[in-house]
Amino acid sequence: MSRPPTLTLPPCARAYRLDTERGAFAVHDARPDGPPAATALLVPGFTGSKEDFIALLAPLAAAGFRAVAVDGRGQHETPGPRGEPAYTQGELALDVLAQALALQDADGEPVHLLGHSLGGLVSRAAVLHDPAPFRSLTVLSSGPAAISASQQTRVRLLIDALGTLDMETVWQKMQELDPPEAADAATPPEIGAFLHRRWLNTVPEQLIATGRQMLSEPDRVADLAAVPLPKHVISGAVDYAWPVPLMDAMAERLSAHRTTIERAGHSPNAECPEATGAALAAFWGDVDA
Repeated sequence: MSRPPTLTLPPCARAYRLDTERGAFAVHDARPDGPPAATALLVPGFTGSKEDFIALLAPLAAAGFRAVAVDGRGQHETPGPRGEPAYTQGELALDVLAQALALQDADGEPVHLLGHSLGGLVSRAAVLHDPAPFRSLTVLSSGPAAISASQQTRVRLLIDALGTLDMETVWQKMQELDPPEAADAATPPEIGAFLHRRWLNTVPEQLIATGRQMLSEPDRVADLAAVPLPKHVISGAVDYAWPVPLMDAMAERLSAHRTTIERAGHSPNAECPEATGAALAAFWGDVDA
């Protein structure tokens, strides 16, 4: 999971609930000093939340973009029902479409869409369902199909545990399964407490349903390549969920812009936010030029 480096919103951002035709979603909304060049919707990944993008907000606003990070249904501060059917990929994609429509300005300008990890798969599904609300798609640390074999084992164990144990017990067991790169850096107490709180706030059926999606996601790159929308693939220099060469090949198949963030792993948004923000702003600036 992403570990945000801070929980303090920058002065350019505020927290509120975004009303859409599919309900209200908790968001962090950052705006530049003047009129924004465009609006970007940031969709978090598995076990994630809007806080995963908190370090990106100020760099993106400083570059002239409005950036809105969202908790999806059943994630952290956005409630969701206790039932797996509510969390199919199709339902989550419709949520993203509704969020994008709610963020369009009075002129109906489309938004830049970014999805991290699982959020990349959901964002892809939203674009394939209806690309009209979007001016570009960025997939951040997200691959062409199911996650790597080693991570599939971890996710299966997690799904099994969620089916029999309470969330607190699963949390304790999950800590034992953290990848080595996650264990290398000490987590500040306030961040550790937030991660624990976020986990307990997340609807277990959301985790079960989305975990299964990551295990069974088909390769839909050819379908996405046929959508006439600018595309961007970003990853760290290493990734435990999808091998970096696999994302390189996906970018080629998509004819997408490709960015590798050095010294970053699966969460460049949290690990190297300045470099990630600069890459996003440059891509979106080119799209809007």
